Amino acid sequence: MQIHVVQPGDTIFQIANMYGAEMNEIIEANELEAPGNLVVGQTLVIPIIGQFYFVQPGDSLYAIAQRFGTSPQQLAQINNIPVGGPLQAGVRLYIPPQPKPPITSNAYIEPTGGQVSETLVNAAQKHAPNLTYLAPFSYQINRDGTLTAPPLDNFPQIAETNNTSLMLVVTNLEEGAFSRELGHIILTVQAVQNTLLDQIVNVANQVGFSDVHFDFEFLPPEDREAYNNFLRKAKQRLSEAGLLMSTALAPKTSAEQEGAWYEAHDYAAHGEIADFVVLMTYEWGYSGGPARAVSPLNEVREVVDYAVSVIPPEKILLGQNLYGYDWTLPFVEGGDPAEALSPQEAIARARQQNVAIEYDTEAQAPFYFYTDAQGNRHEVWFEDARSIQAKFDLIKQYGLLGISYWKLGLAFPQNWLLLQDNFTIEKQE
Repeated sequence: MQIHVVQPGDTIFQIANMYGAEMNEIIEANELEAPGNLVVGQTLVIPIIGQFYFVQPGDSLYAIAQRFGTSPQQLAQINNIPVGGPLQAGVRLYIPPQPKPPITSNAYIEPTGGQVSETLVNAAQKHAPNLTYLAPFSYQINRDGTLTAPPLDNFPQIAETNNTSLMLVVTNLEEGAFSRELGHIILTVQAVQNTLLDQIVNVANQVGFSDVHFDFEFLPPEDREAYNNFLRKAKQRLSEAGLLMSTALAPKTSAEQEGAWYEAHDYAAHGEIADFVVLMTYEWGYSGGPARAVSPLNEVREVVDYAVSVIPPEKILLGQNLYGYDWTLPFVEGGDPAEALSPQEAIARARQQNVAIEYDTEAQAPFYFYTDAQGNRHEVWFEDARSIQAKFDLIKQYGLLGISYWKLGLAFPQNWLLLQDNFTIEKQE
């Protein structure tokens, strides 16, 4: 695959000619609603075998080969140039496709309003082939240890048809929020734990879940070791039942990190006990906070740096958002929340507002500003092909187990094309 950033004056016809691609293939791959009206700064994924690279000033064949995981000799042979000769800026080099490492991929899917929408069913059907796990969010624990199930619709059938495993997500959500009090009960009352584990095993057997995923958040800091002990107990019980166990971890950069969301999450213990973990590396920019990138690469990298120091990288799924936000400026603490929107919606809004999309090279994230009809200034941050490729490169660099998406239902076609292009998705036996 080739990633192209739209420049002023670009047309689909010109871009297709540049890469030797078909116009209709570019339109279909990117699900372009207005192919005749591209947005400056918008990224397009060009469906070709391999990719092209345009030589930049100061480039060497060795550096280019290293960047793309190939050899200078191979590049020289394919492009009919001398290995040691100078490279002229602007020259187009063909980069052959490289071997695709196997990874595990997961996606949460969250029914709302007590029912599964047609949009979610369609998303599950469309993307299950690219998933190791499909994770309905969530089974909520009651104070007596029983479970309240989410609506599942035909998710089990979709998973079975696509050889995708089901992940049983269990949370301490209560009345729409993560509950410290409920979490404390679960982690300290043995009778509640026994009921809970009985329920989990029964549900997993009835529905066909293969992994049990504990997403306990906003726990009291003093319950850190109680959480670890609960996980040890749960792991033994679930292993006896032939089930895997995973956990979700808040994005920490040190063991001593303070804060209500972090202190009870012991990275080293989870890495030792669980079969794998999900790093929730998103929501730096969130609906109730100031405008910024949702998952800035520089901050995500700091979390991964810490995580791999205490957890085997082959046990880590990198969390990734499939959405962005539109903030109304200026940000006011406690004011109206930012509007969540898909990458496709973000591009459409930039087109409607006739503004160019910019790119933050440190955060590796696209953004733009606009003024609405009422005179309100807006700031939009979202994901595009460049930002998601940067996360895929991070997974390869650190040798991580794979990726976990929050969440299905918002359109981001480029992600799935690049996922297929970068990796082979592992399926459980």
